[in-house]
Amino acid sequence: MPSSRQLPYLGFGLGLRVDHYESLIDEPGKVEWLEIVSENYLVPGGRPLRWLERFRERFPLVMHGVSMSIGGTDPLDMGYLGQLAALAKRVEPAWISDHLCWTGVQGVNLHDLMPLPYTEEALRHVVDRVRRVQDTLGRRILLENVSSYISFAQSQLTEWEFLAAVAARADCFLLLDINNVHVSAHNHGFSALDYLDGLPAARVQQFHLAGHEHGGELLIDTHDAPVVDAVWHLYVEAVRRFGRVSTMIERDDHIPPLAELLAELEHARALADALMQQAA
Repeated sequence: MPSSRQLPYLGFGLGLRVDHYESLIDEPGKVEWLEIVSENYLVPGGRPLRWLERFRERFPLVMHGVSMSIGGTDPLDMGYLGQLAALAKRVEPAWISDHLCWTGVQGVNLHDLMPLPYTEEALRHVVDRVRRVQDTLGRRILLENVSSYISFAQSQLTEWEFLAAVAARADCFLLLDINNVHVSAHNHGFSALDYLDGLPAARVQQFHLAGHEHGGELLIDTHDAPVVDAVWHLYVEAVRRFGRVSTMIERDDHIPPLAELLAELEHARALADALMQQAA
């Protein structure tokens, strides 16, 4: 198992949500770090930033965005990247991440994470944009795999081959969403284990764990439910392949009491600890 990493290992964390501001400040439990949604704090001042300053004093932070549209055909939004850079200077995150997708066209934000065709043309396009983003931010970023419900007839590569090639050619890192792998594997009929086996271990620097819903024959990535057994099993396989990777529980809707998420986080910690002890 790989043990050395180019980004710090943070342990086990949560996505920071307004519902838990008070609870986390007063009784953080075993939460070791927090992931913030970057767009929630791209403001000149006010209550969100005051809370963020308090959390910055107590936890390592990472920034996770949804608006970079790294696969889009519109020009990169340099104003948005400037805001990201300013926020990063303020909170000093361990890293910055976004999604391997496109989010709009002709200036219209569709507020969704759209999959890409896995072609050489798309690969060159994404790699060029990742390099420019990293030059602008002065750091390497993490890209997350998204859930998908359609595929493109033009695709020449598997999703994991495309993701691995982007990471290698652009010299960026990967945020592996375990739930998204499971959802897309079910929807498209590929092997989730083949997906894990196809990724370069040294590039995988963060895991997301989340829940989903059934939508007829499809699984729908909702991030509004507990992690299911199949995703826990896939998480164990990911730890087996990639070693200790900073792991967090992500809940975006139907936010439960903090204690529920802490129980899931503790389960993730126990699974990873047991596997690492077996390997020692």
